Amino acid sequence: MSARDASDQLSLVPPEVQRTAVILLHGLCSTPDELLTVQSALRARGYAAHPLPIDGYSFDAGAPMQHAAPYERWLDAIQAQVKALRRQHDRVMLVGISAGSSLALGAAIRCGRDVDALVLMSTTLRSDGWAIPRTQFLLPLAFYTPLGRLWQYRERPPYGVKNERVRAWIERELRHRKISRAGCSVLGVGHLREHDRLIRHVRRNLNAVQCDNVLALHAQQDEVASVANLDILARGLRCRAFRTVVVANSYHMITIDNDRQQVVRETVSFADAVAHGTMPEHPLYA
Repeated sequence: MSARDASDQLSLVPPEVQRTAVILLHGLCSTPDELLTVQSALRARGYAAHPLPIDGYSFDAGAPMQHAAPYERWLDAIQAQVKALRRQHDRVMLVGISAGSSLALGAAIRCGRDVDALVLMSTTLRSDGWAIPRTQFLLPLAFYTPLGRLWQYRERPPYGVKNERVRAWIERELRHRKISRAGCSVLGVGHLREHDRLIRHVRRNLNAVQCDNVLALHAQQDEVASVANLDILARGLRCRAFRTVVVANSYHMITIDNDRQQVVRETVSFADAVAHGTMPEHPLYA
């Protein structure tokens, strides 16, 4: 595309959209590829969509071992990006999936009115999905005592994906690489401990989220986090407009599973409503 064509295309984008920036927050020890479908759709619409790799949170392909930074530094990185974008844009929206949703909420608590809207996908403030083992209650022993120094969590089927073709593709990727579109093959205790600390912080301070507009998307069959997580959000948030969408034919990774096109449509529609100021004046919880 020539510079003139790009300029002509930009002139067709409504100014409200041009003045809205989006930060994309992927899952724990993973990569921005998890939100690639959403990123592409937002950019095609004219939004300034910024995937955000974070040191000590994201997967580092160049590192022999993945080392976690304290979750406060994860929030520092998002806050710096929010401040930078607000110098150029009127509105900033955060989009997160899985642990990225926890990050989005933590950043909204930290940044106050500098965050205008949140899209929370597969929010995991409580790990209570159908595939979570009964020994889950023992995890604090691994996180916070010396017993967990050598413990790792290894990803296993269904990898957050109901679609069998996509699941087979993920399995092929993980035979040759440490990472796939669904995340890292192995999670160390450091990343899991810091995410647990982040979740505890977010749940204690949910009512401190000041942004008015929140969309929460969740899978009815999420194997990691049940739809009861939407109830936690509904009880804790004090936003003006809170909308939930429960998709019917996916597992945890809704951006790459059967309902990915619905997820993209809902996210873009929500972004449009935020950009144009057409959000409803009352909470919606369905």
